[in-house]
Amino acid sequence: MRTLSRPELIAWTRLARTPRIGPLTFHRLIARFRTASAALEALPRVSNLAASPEAQAHAEIEGVEALGARLIACCEPDYPPLLAQLDAPPPVIAIRGDPNWLKKPTIAIVGSREGSGSALMFAERVAADLGAAGFTVVSGLARGVDAAAHRGSLEAGTVAVLAGGLDHPYPPQNLKLHDAICERGAVITEAPLGSVARARDFPRRNSIISGVSRAVVIIEAALRSGSLITARAAADQGRDVMAAPGSPLDPRARGSNALIKQGATLIEDAADIIAALGESAPPLRPLSAGPLFADVDAPPPPPGLPKKVAALLSPTPIHVNDLARLLEAPAGAVAAALTELELEGHAASLPGGYAARANAAFSG
Repeated sequence: MRTLSRPELIAWTRLARTPRIGPLTFHRLIARFRTASAALEALPRVSNLAASPEAQAHAEIEGVEALGARLIACCEPDYPPLLAQLDAPPPVIAIRGDPNWLKKPTIAIVGSREGSGSALMFAERVAADLGAAGFTVVSGLARGVDAAAHRGSLEAGTVAVLAGGLDHPYPPQNLKLHDAICERGAVITEAPLGSVARARDFPRRNSIISGVSRAVVIIEAALRSGSLITARAAADQGRDVMAAPGSPLDPRARGSNALIKQGATLIEDAADIIAALGESAPPLRPLSAGPLFADVDAPPPPPGLPKKVAALLSPTPIHVNDLARLLEAPAGAVAAALTELELEGHAASLPGGYAARANAAFSG
């Protein structure tokens, strides 16, 4: 971990914002060429991509700083430590507020946007109790359970993860809460400045919510909901998944009840959450993408593998390990194939080791 100089941060941001270069491809380029500047110089040789303009990176950094925030690269000490442990963490994130909130023990609380009154009261109380116990509560600033969790932990410190840029917090009805979190906690996003949140950006947001957290607590979630996407991301990232039971008569609780049936820890209060994180809690999944500045170039994928990988991609994210199992191919070879596909514009790498068809990442 080291702090980048201004020119290094500009180069890092340019590479991260280059179209068709997602987190997985970014880290493979850094591993191969050692610095962002060298990777930018090599782009014309290894692909037909045009690097993001230097002026654009300047403008984003200055625009973020004008908001009283900063861009932090994943190799810098203020980058969220748990997020840095992912296979391919977001190369750069914007943080408004104090990054030290993410260096404390963190618990994510997410749930229904149309939560019942009891769920909202429960989320607020549990968040307040976790804050009083020394935890930072993380959520997504959405209506319902997310907002209740932020309100409950606001005095103790809370972190909101946005799907859009720092200058486009969403939803508008939570702008007052957003401003309070900026003052007393932190707001973070992977999205470039100026990005307006779209439906396809929320799975990325959900992956970061779980990525910065030691555990994810689900309070009311329907069977088809973003909260269950967060739970799946948490499980894939080696985080603990917990859920509060709900009435079997309420469709808003069917997803969270299903998680408990599948092995999620049942919780009824903050004490249950803290107890589940005791010495018996499983360790985080180790980083498997290799060192950030590796000396050895990754071998190219076997002939024909990129085409097979492309055939399995869809707008729905899929983990590289799942692709490897389906294709009965080494995960490293599949990752190399994804890099080739992304440079050609046929794939998009996503946080947490996921991939999808092109245009699933941030783009115009």
